[in-house]
Amino acid sequence: MNQLTITESLAAPANRYQTHEVRNQAQPASGFNAFSNDNVLTAAIQREAPWAAERCAALGAVAGDEQVQELARLANKHNPELKTHDRFGHRIDWVEFHPSWHQLMTLAWKHEVPNLTWRTKEEGGHYARAVLSYLWNQVEQGTACPTGMAYASHAGFSVEPALAIWAQKSLGTQYQFSRSEVGDKPSVVIGYAMTEKQGGSDLRETQTTARFSHSANYHGATAHWYELTGHKWFCSVPQSDGFFTLAKVDGGVTCFFLPRTLPDGSFNRFFVQRLKDKAGNRSNASSEVEYAGTLAIRVGEEGHGIREILSHAHLTRLDFAVGSAGLMRQALTLALQHTTTRSAFGTSIAERPMMLNVLADMAVEVEAATLFALRVAKATDGMDKGNEHEKLLARIATPAAKFFNCSRAPAIANEALQCHGGNGFIEENPMARLYREAPLNSVWEGTANMMCMDVRRAMQRTPETRDALLAEWKKLAGQDARFDQLAANTERLIAAALTDEYLARPMTEAIARTIQGAELLQHSTAEVSNAFFTTRCGLMGSDWGSHFGTMGAGVGSEAAKRIVQRANVFA
Repeated sequence: MNQLTITESLAAPANRYQTHEVRNQAQPASGFNAFSNDNVLTAAIQREAPWAAERCAALGAVAGDEQVQELARLANKHNPELKTHDRFGHRIDWVEFHPSWHQLMTLAWKHEVPNLTWRTKEEGGHYARAVLSYLWNQVEQGTACPTGMAYASHAGFSVEPALAIWAQKSLGTQYQFSRSEVGDKPSVVIGYAMTEKQGGSDLRETQTTARFSHSANYHGATAHWYELTGHKWFCSVPQSDGFFTLAKVDGGVTCFFLPRTLPDGSFNRFFVQRLKDKAGNRSNASSEVEYAGTLAIRVGEEGHGIREILSHAHLTRLDFAVGSAGLMRQALTLALQHTTTRSAFGTSIAERPMMLNVLADMAVEVEAATLFALRVAKATDGMDKGNEHEKLLARIATPAAKFFNCSRAPAIANEALQCHGGNGFIEENPMARLYREAPLNSVWEGTANMMCMDVRRAMQRTPETRDALLAEWKKLAGQDARFDQLAANTERLIAAALTDEYLARPMTEAIARTIQGAELLQHSTAEVSNAFFTTRCGLMGSDWGSHFGTMGAGVGSEAAKRIVQRANVFA
């Protein structure tokens, strides 16, 4: 060996891969309870549904479990695959999933995420189930689509005697992925297929047609079967056991329920054309389907299909408002854990003054969104009990919450990603998945404009809804002058928007902010409510810019620290 080789050998490290020490990396956001460690959620359940606290804590532990978080990653890495035919050439129209999807679905059904409302006899069923959905949306959002649809579907099953078997099976807690007939299944997964190419959200433009076929006994009740011909441009969860759908009978849009497997065990004529290649929500299959002599059971009267399906829409909209709030909470949790366990310039990132402003600002937004969604859930409980005030309030607050929470989620996701820096944009980091997921709820089940139009239409058609809204705020008069001014400004904007559709969006945003303010005033801390009123009321001299982290001197750093401490599930 020459001298050069000996020198090089002496200088080389003992292990080729010991080129540097890995340090100052953020800790994973795991090993916590997303319910028990959340001050806002635990207080909310204690107020409205204390009987559900144990259930919520059990699911909260699931959300913070590292192995479950790995299932969420795998389910989104390995996308569903459409299998139109089996290996022998038979048409099967089926979807294959990575095992992680089925493990997640099993957990969701076990913890009653789809159906606690309908299973419990306790008061506050919608409220408690909303908290479960909020927690599940911190586990994995793709599976939150079938849990939400299963929740809403019970409203349709309960009004049609022929679907009693489906109402019964929708209460099951044992998930089963199979094509067995409904009578042989322990539970069911439900899909919806409404939108067509030409009509989009305007369901009056439905082209699919239905022709009466026959009436027959179906699990102990008479079902009226029709043959459907047409297509659906968006069909969520095409591997479901059954679907609510729309078709025209003699020109009148009618609601139908379509079982994938028929009573004799044969497969219905339900043709999956392709799966959508979505920007986010990758674990969940969305599809385009065609009907050709497809058998479906009529739900309700002929020509009343849109009215019938709107009875479900209230629940799906509520679930989207809750789900977006849950996604925002997960984004905040990830941002808090990253910034508190990674250092820069001599302190943790979270302790840097500008980052403190950002985190506190996000925490205020997330708490406001959470309380807003839960207020709608409470109104839904009241509506089911025949409370007229809650029914009228829900008619306005539900589309307003769906509009506002779902529209705010992308802003929170963007800011949370920035808290991570480049690490947040890497697919190994769950933050990247949330970033792609965040816009979705705002376009499913009605875009922002549709929700604002619905708020305006409700007040025009039923003026009592406006009275219920104003009564909700007047009971808080005198508690905070800024809230009083916000409520007065919103009332003036409502009056203007009722005569000018151009103002429907600013009106709906003002309604959302006022409901949020009312909830914070009643159920949050002085620091959080003060930060909200100082920054988000659009009042003269408001201390807030157009991005998170721009709270002015009206919210001092000590108050910001207490806000962040309140929001930190790892503290």
